[in-house]
Amino acid sequence: MTIRLTSSAFADGAAIPARHTCQGEDLSPPLAWSQPPVGTVSLALVVDDPDAPAGDWVHWVLYNLPGDATTLPEGVAKTLSPAGGALQGKNDFNTLGYNGPCPPRGTPHRYFFKLYALDRRLDLAAGATKANLLQAMRGHILDQGQLMGAYQRK
Repeated sequence: MTIRLTSSAFADGAAIPARHTCQGEDLSPPLAWSQPPVGTVSLALVVDDPDAPAGDWVHWVLYNLPGDATTLPEGVAKTLSPAGGALQGKNDFNTLGYNGPCPPRGTPHRYFFKLYALDRRLDLAAGATKANLLQAMRGHILDQGQLMGAYQRK
């Protein structure tokens, strides 16, 4: 993983601010990343929580971002196609777009923001699941980056 993924809202391994959770405004955090490798045609992003009681819980699926993009603003619209030709998939809340951390009370959960640089646009309709996305990306990942934040519900 050589893409450096960051957020101005929280550092890698640090707490995700309540603003970006179900206890706040539930806005997607601003994200920025280093230049993807040469040959990148599109980017995909998955946010999930491996600590969820039911197993890996998907919070965001976003794909077909332009390959030359290096940022996402705070509060990406929860629409099928938020901007620039990108498409959003369904998360495990059965909604489109970002739904932030909302763990049961107790121990902190980890939230992994995973960005993938791909050598093509994906032939997926809006509303695809993480499983659909992972299948479509197979054999097309040039590089990736990861940012992890934590959240404990109070």
